[in-house]
Amino acid sequence: MLLDTASLYFRAYFGVPESVRAPDGTPVNAVRGLLDFIDRLVKDHRPDHLVACMDADWRPHWRVELIPSYKAHRVAEEHPGGPDEEEVPDTLSPQVPVIEAVLDAVGIARVGVAGYEADDVIGTFTARADGPVDIVTGDRDLYQLVDDARGVRVLYPVKGVGTLQSTDEAVLREKYGVDGKGYADLALLRGDPSDGLPGVPGVGEKTAAKLLAEFGDLAGILAAVDDPRAKLTPSQRGRLDEARPYLAVAPKVVRVAADVPLPEVATALPRAPRDAEALRELAARWGLGGSLQRLLTTLEA
Repeated sequence: MLLDTASLYFRAYFGVPESVRAPDGTPVNAVRGLLDFIDRLVKDHRPDHLVACMDADWRPHWRVELIPSYKAHRVAEEHPGGPDEEEVPDTLSPQVPVIEAVLDAVGIARVGVAGYEADDVIGTFTARADGPVDIVTGDRDLYQLVDDARGVRVLYPVKGVGTLQSTDEAVLREKYGVDGKGYADLALLRGDPSDGLPGVPGVGEKTAAKLLAEFGDLAGILAAVDDPRAKLTPSQRGRLDEARPYLAVAPKVVRVAADVPLPEVATALPRAPRDAEALRELAARWGLGGSLQRLLTTLEA
């Protein structure tokens, strides 16, 4: 089981009231909400291995070089020598180090790799897996990894973190008309304002799905643009032709990496805390109470 950790703690932050606080009054709603979510995931799905995948770089330079608008609207401060600072709610950012410390003390593997997003870490773990994989994320970009033959599915929170949509190829075909491999092409054609991806003007989700159904993939669509016999309207042909510079680079930006240099890490689900003393201190300092205890009880079982 691979957790898109930032996606999940953002959801926890907005789903749990900010009135949930530590003894000193500091909000810990994201911390406790994430612990409750992990507890439920382990109870319901019993994974053998669990990895909290992290954004060591939420906006990698190599993606920005290809599409400068990539996540540009979410930059709080640019840092030429390292990762840009992302706009994060004031009461969430102080909770992130607490989340990291608690996961480490519990013994849940936490992996982030310099120059890559959590999506890329997830993509690489998925590519290397020799058994079924559950990817837990609120980011539809990772639908591209869904693969029934390999047992790879996405558990997508539909409402808060309580209800999960188990996303396999049948769900993707019903909702988007594509399978996992086709989802990345659909996404780059359609564009995604939340990630600063412009897409092809005039090509929305339905048109993108029809083009992929007709021509197979992005390469097939571009071949059709050059084929006067292909069934494209003049406006579609013109727009796709004008978008060639974008379409030449977008696949590398949209498709998650499968070759991230992952560190050696023990991913087995822990049965007992890695550092019980540190965990006691964290629990007392941040008032983690029942959320932490429930998770520990579930892990022991």
